[in-house]
Amino acid sequence: MEIKNKRVMVLGGAGLVGMAICRRILTEHPDELIVASLLEKEATEACETLNNELQTETIITPVWGDIFLREELQNIPRRQLLDDAEARQKIIEDVLGDFTDDVLERSFLFQLFKRYRPHIVIDCINSATAVAYQDVFKSYFKLSKELEKARQKGQANQAFIEGVEQLLCTLYVPQLIRHVQILYEAMRRVKTEFYFKIGTSGTGGMGLNIPYTHSEEKPSRVLLSKSSVAGAHTMLLFLMARTPDAPITKEIKPTAAIAWKRIQYGPICRGNQPIKLYDCPPENAVLLEKTLHLHDESRAKPLDDEILKSVYIDTGENGIFSMAEFAAISSSGQMELVTPEEIARNVVYEIKGGNTGHDIINALDNATMGPTYRAGLMRQRALKLMEELQQKHNCDSIAFELLGPPRLSKLLYEAHLLRLCFKTMEKVRDTDENTLATELEKKVLEDQHLRAQILSIGIPILLKDGKRLLRGPEIKIPPYRGSEEEEITPEKIDKWAYDGWVDLRVDNMSVWRKRMHEIFREINSIPENDTSSQYDRDRRFWLEDKEINIGKVAGWILAHEEQGARMKD
Repeated sequence: MEIKNKRVMVLGGAGLVGMAICRRILTEHPDELIVASLLEKEATEACETLNNELQTETIITPVWGDIFLREELQNIPRRQLLDDAEARQKIIEDVLGDFTDDVLERSFLFQLFKRYRPHIVIDCINSATAVAYQDVFKSYFKLSKELEKARQKGQANQAFIEGVEQLLCTLYVPQLIRHVQILYEAMRRVKTEFYFKIGTSGTGGMGLNIPYTHSEEKPSRVLLSKSSVAGAHTMLLFLMARTPDAPITKEIKPTAAIAWKRIQYGPICRGNQPIKLYDCPPENAVLLEKTLHLHDESRAKPLDDEILKSVYIDTGENGIFSMAEFAAISSSGQMELVTPEEIARNVVYEIKGGNTGHDIINALDNATMGPTYRAGLMRQRALKLMEELQQKHNCDSIAFELLGPPRLSKLLYEAHLLRLCFKTMEKVRDTDENTLATELEKKVLEDQHLRAQILSIGIPILLKDGKRLLRGPEIKIPPYRGSEEEEITPEKIDKWAYDGWVDLRVDNMSVWRKRMHEIFREINSIPENDTSSQYDRDRRFWLEDKEINIGKVAGWILAHEEQGARMKD
């Protein structure tokens, strides 16, 4: 697609790869370039640099904030948030709670998209690092100690409660899922056309034998967590690319160390603070006996406020390295190197319609195994055999609620009841809602075996009056959310009935009548003499069955009402 005159947002735009991509994008003359970064200083300095370097007419706009948090929690350090009980509860609610419009609206990422409505989004944030480097293992170690104390005391103390909450806040996959949910919904609502992710392999392209760790065992579990999150992220983007109303979705995944930003001599910093120089005189040596204290400030002495200075190479998000460190990790057989400019060139080429061969999403599309011709033939044989066995054993094979979701079981049983009572789609279409509801309720009340089949798989039956519920010992909807009781409201009844209750109310029968009208509109729109391959569901598909084919109808509902049709084979 054309980049000229478009609004382009670069997430992580102030970073090493982000800046290389911004420079390259500006040569294509977009209308506006939004440079998003975590910190205000990073974003504004990046925009100043770009303006000074290129003297462009493109509007360059800095924005800053943490895209993984809600808007009200911005500008608060992550560690401070995890230490605050109220903030922890907000994070847990945003990540582990239901994905509602409220969750979406308070997300900083969503507000960012809503404010700038970008046509193209290029995501250079190392999301896997941002999520995985919260270190769930460290949270676990802290929690396990408090758990042991609670066991010994026979009660849970405040530190234990805090440890549990902090562990919940650092769970990788729920954070990643919620991030992609918000990302997709935000781009869908503002009609973003193109999303490009700069991903990571997590290990610089090396395998399980990677020799670099974070001071733990080899291979590093923290690095492997990063790789796991990176892989999960790619699969979620793979699914987004298969969603009809999502933007064109691509990902490039560099598998080498990315370098470099600058080379110079100066202070060596850790966490934005210069490393102070300390000395431990021989007379202060620790005698190794029973225990070793990991933090002991009594032995080392500062060297008159001196700081560590040296020659270093700045590799952006991966930090700074000494000459010897850089020589080691970039040597043949180690991580080796790829430059940010090469990544930027590939990104722009792909956006403009080229094929670099480096798009991971496209590679997965070509490597995965989809539906086959043989399976299509065998499906018909399987359905025929199952139909014969139904007749032989005088039973109906409707739903077991082992596959899920409960909504599918609910739809199948409602369609089955309509078939038992009215036989054909025409009859359902032409019968008034009240009669439909009355007859279905009569069937349910009279047929104990049928009723038991529905209730025993966890699907309740809401009777016509909307006030009485037939149920078994277990119900799938509402799902368990930590409490054995749920407050009943009219709104909740409607939601539960939609999600997984056989609903015999008149309003739901009206919905079924509308479905039948829509199906017949679809049928009548197809010319009677059309025998081409143009239609997936032609007239014969619908009219060859003497009675309602509940599988066909349920599939139609999932594809049309739920917008759940696959777009790629």
